[in-house]
Amino acid sequence: MEFDTIAAISTPMGEGAIAIVRLSGEQAFEITDQLFRSPGGKRIIDAASHTIHYGHIIDPKTQEVAEEVMVTVMRGPKTFTREDVIEINCHGGLVSVNRVLQLALTSGARLAEPGEFTKRAFLNGRIDLSQAEAVMDLIRAKTDRAMNVALGQMEGRLSKLIRKLRQEILEILAHVEVNIDYPEYDDVEEMTHVMLLDKAQYIRDELQKLLQTSQQGKILREGISTVIVGRPNVGKSSLLNSLVHENKAIVTDIPGTTRDVIEEYVNVRGVPLRLLDTAGIRETEDIVEKIGVERSRQVLKEADLILLVVNFSDQLTAEDENIFKAVEGMDVIVIINKTDLPQKIDMDRIKELANDHKVVTTSLLEDEGVDDLEEAIASLFFAGSIEAGDMTYVSNTRHIALLGQSLHSIEEAIEGVEMGTPIDIVQIDLTRAWEQLGEIIGDSVHESLIDQLFSQFCLGK
Repeated sequence: MEFDTIAAISTPMGEGAIAIVRLSGEQAFEITDQLFRSPGGKRIIDAASHTIHYGHIIDPKTQEVAEEVMVTVMRGPKTFTREDVIEINCHGGLVSVNRVLQLALTSGARLAEPGEFTKRAFLNGRIDLSQAEAVMDLIRAKTDRAMNVALGQMEGRLSKLIRKLRQEILEILAHVEVNIDYPEYDDVEEMTHVMLLDKAQYIRDELQKLLQTSQQGKILREGISTVIVGRPNVGKSSLLNSLVHENKAIVTDIPGTTRDVIEEYVNVRGVPLRLLDTAGIRETEDIVEKIGVERSRQVLKEADLILLVVNFSDQLTAEDENIFKAVEGMDVIVIINKTDLPQKIDMDRIKELANDHKVVTTSLLEDEGVDDLEEAIASLFFAGSIEAGDMTYVSNTRHIALLGQSLHSIEEAIEGVEMGTPIDIVQIDLTRAWEQLGEIIGDSVHESLIDQLFSQFCLGK
């Protein structure tokens, strides 16, 4: 498969030590050869693969030097895209790297679309679709654990398991075909039913195991939407600052200081939290604060985890009780803050309101209790099982949906066999499961879906 030559800046924009312009395609060497001049007169088109060369990029029209560079030469198919690839290492300034990119474009390259380098790696058979999606997961990983899950998927851990299950289904389908072609042999029919039921149950069990990891995998990939709630001046902003380890939110003794929702990402024991500090929920006549309170109520509905903060040195109020009612049925950790002050809160009533939810005591002013809170968050979602390094985690929403559909098809096939449904009808469910698993790795997927997936990638990747 041949494509035109694409170019893009493959490093973040801004000032830095190095910025890279990447070219990929059959004309990558010829285009670079027009622009590159080395002190010894060596041409890029004659350079050996996987070597790097010092020189200058010049404007072919004026012969003026545009940039001092190091050019990396990589000949296909031993490259990420399986095409000829050039990487021009420039100084990391906005003007210099853009100048080099523009010269590459005016010399015959086309500006790459978002994710087009990775898309070419997929289309050229270098990686499958699940590995391609793992590239973006790796870029977006916010914790070491999330990065390790993405690395495992990039290495093909999920792909190997999916291919193994698809092969098992193919073997079943082959026996079904024998049964259909030779219906006069009763022993073939009996063997086919026994083998089909046994293998289909094995595939069902494997799919269920994968889906059991999906909650943890999805958390690692996307983070937990965590909302800090409570009435004004109970220490919500102090809690945000303690978890972030930085003074992101303004902390005062004046109720209503936080007027809007403040968002931060934080890594808690390997659990990525999308942490939202909300305006204190109370009745107020202040127009700006009222808007903030309404936004607080809105984000509550979309949260995965609620950190409900109450004041150890105050008696419970009607506002506190209303907040407890608002978060019923959600994953909640109750935080009793300001334990450095004299106790006025009714702990028996707290236990009654908290029901089975975890209760943690803290003094954020004294930096006490934060470790217990972090442990409670990690235990609530992972219960220690996330440490298994050899497990295959499913984190992609698209993969989870397809695995669920495939499991349903396999269960339909098992039910059909147990009810004595004709074997050619059972074959339909098995074939559907095989196709649904194929969509995960890209063996059976529509071109429009491929375009949509890669459009979410960053430019130059």
